Amino acid sequence: MRLVALLLALSLSGPVAAQHSHSATGHAMPGPQETGQSAFAAMAEIVALLRADPATDWANVDIAALRRHLVDMELLTMEAEVTRSVRPAGIRFEIRGAPRVLEAIRAMVPAHAPFLAAETGWEVTTEDLGDGVALLVDGDSDQIQGLGFFGLMTIGAHHQEHHLMMAKGAPPHH
Repeated sequence: MRLVALLLALSLSGPVAAQHSHSATGHAMPGPQETGQSAFAAMAEIVALLRADPATDWANVDIAALRRHLVDMELLTMEAEVTRSVRPAGIRFEIRGAPRVLEAIRAMVPAHAPFLAAETGWEVTTEDLGDGVALLVDGDSDQIQGLGFFGLMTIGAHHQEHHLMMAKGAPPHH
């Protein structure tokens, strides 16, 4: 709960501060809000949370691990090649890519499957294909097809907490 309150305070502090900034003419002058490219912004958010938490164990903090994960997210999102085939109860996605992209696929897709299953109640399994990973999702076929692989990868509000745990040096998957 403390984390939720801190995240809410951080997300609201920029707009609130911007609303209270006034120029000589009395009009609000919003300052920049974006911290940069999305991976940089994600790291900046986590660093701010860690610095604001007096209980942070700095000896275990690993921002480099968070960065590696964010690179994996970028590679999976932007460079993975996905084919899909409709099955009676859902869809089979086969995800492949160049060697470094394949590393990202192997790191992320099997790790995300249990979160997707827990969030949706669907049956979600993965298979190693040697040159890729298959994600089999059985449930609401229309929704699964409409979301596609990349939409499915966004389901489950675990990403932010996952990033924080990774940066703290703690096991990111519980």
